[in-house]
Amino acid sequence: MELTGAQILLESLKKEGVDVLFGYPGGAIIDIYDELTKHPELHHILVRHEQAALHAADGYARATGKVGTALVTSGPGATNAVTGIATAYCDSIPLVVFTGQVSTALIGNDAFQEVDIVGITRPCTKHNFLVKDVKDLAKTIRQAYYLARSGRPGPVLVDLPKDVQLGKTEFVWPEDVYMRSYNPNYNPNQGQLRKAIKELRDARQPVILAGGGVILSDASSALTELARMLKIPVTCSLMGIGCFPASDPLWLGMCGMHGTYAANMTLNNADLIVCVGARFDDRVTGKLDTFAPKARVVHIDIDPTSIRKNVRVDVPVVADCRLALEGLNEIAQTKLTGEDWGKVRAAWLSTIDSWKQAKPLQWSKGGKYLKPQHVVRVLNELTQGSAIVATEVGQNQMWAAQFYDFDKPRTLITSGGLGTMGYGLPAAMGCQVAFPGKLVVDVAGDGSIQMNIQEMATLVQNKLPVKILILNNTYLGMVRQWQELFYKHNYSHTSMTGQPDFVKLAEAYGAEGYRISSEEELKPTLEKALASPNPAIIDVTVEPEEDVYPMVPAGAALDEMLLV
Repeated sequence: MELTGAQILLESLKKEGVDVLFGYPGGAIIDIYDELTKHPELHHILVRHEQAALHAADGYARATGKVGTALVTSGPGATNAVTGIATAYCDSIPLVVFTGQVSTALIGNDAFQEVDIVGITRPCTKHNFLVKDVKDLAKTIRQAYYLARSGRPGPVLVDLPKDVQLGKTEFVWPEDVYMRSYNPNYNPNQGQLRKAIKELRDARQPVILAGGGVILSDASSALTELARMLKIPVTCSLMGIGCFPASDPLWLGMCGMHGTYAANMTLNNADLIVCVGARFDDRVTGKLDTFAPKARVVHIDIDPTSIRKNVRVDVPVVADCRLALEGLNEIAQTKLTGEDWGKVRAAWLSTIDSWKQAKPLQWSKGGKYLKPQHVVRVLNELTQGSAIVATEVGQNQMWAAQFYDFDKPRTLITSGGLGTMGYGLPAAMGCQVAFPGKLVVDVAGDGSIQMNIQEMATLVQNKLPVKILILNNTYLGMVRQWQELFYKHNYSHTSMTGQPDFVKLAEAYGAEGYRISSEEELKPTLEKALASPNPAIIDVTVEPEEDVYPMVPAGAALDEMLLV
């Protein structure tokens, strides 16, 4: 039976196991939306801005491990989606983005709402397609989802001209995917694994540095097993938080620019770093030529271009993180279990414990305002660390990463590589769609939350009980902190005093609004808000000039931290 391109698209989504898509209709995709009402098994979330559609699909993907799906129209609809595509690209998040396009005969003619979205997104997609013939559509969609989820994941864009959506052909679903030039390697080289085991056996001061790749490959259990078996302390990049339990004694906390004193001192005094699924980005390493001067490096990553890109590597392992770690565990169980690793590591772990005790994460007490760190700790206490926590970007993001105890993967949902303000609310929305029975909290700043605040309407319309916890310091906090420390307190255009009443704004959208401005109000009001079955904004007045510490200044080494 012949189907139109619009029908083929929706049938293909069902074949791929898609159950929800986030989108915004327009003229160039109206035929797809016309067909969509005939497929109730495809749940569509109507956002209020295309950027939010991408962030919501991104949050859904991070929380579930599935491929997120977004649908936007041509021209400004497509360009509005670019920030969300770039956000996913920087953090290796699997998305497929369908964009409407003018008819093929009009492409290049500056037609109404025409942009070259394939050209625009080429630098920030894993791959993209312009479908010119309806006969190629099913195969292209199959390839798009395969590319998005396989190897190093990432966003894939499929541009759909209007005549392709209307054209008809027989629907043939390709069960297998073969792309001659694309063959990601999953299995580790056994010789390299044996070399890594030798490094682990010989090391006296090792540390594991875990990144987002551990979460993307579902390698958390294997990583935890290795660390506990060989008594190796673990630190994470921002993207890796949750892949190792924060409650474990081997946990050091996040490393890098706003990492813990113990994590950064451990990295710079280690004799071996086992880096798994991280790319040694500048926020992790500090000044490169002073990073980990005593350490040999084992680097495990599915993307060979990430290895040796920034730091010297002694044992590269190009493989899926989970398969590589499982391979290491298997070899270690036969070759390394005869050693008492607790005794071998005793001096090293004792030194690390002294760093933990000397400079724990803390904040200055006193003053007339609540401290944002304390607010996050109370959130952690009330939720027992079991919520899915999305964040905006800035100080709020760092305080959430530092003071909330993440014991499980896929529970911190945050924009790492691109650092996209406005990410948290729509991402939280995507998480809540994926897990309607779970508590989802967006830890926000008063600046970042306003970038996609319109999505409150989406929450209310879809009865998504996301809680938005605004740490309201009336500043663009992270920029203000830099201005304070490095620009002689010249707070140039970072004051946010002209902001709305967030409680009234929540109520205007049909949500609940709460305000907290004192220690006495904090716990009972927060507890009440979190227990509500409705979406809510919780506006917490915090110290206006509170800073995030520790902090490694730009150009400094990891052990040159500014402390409270």
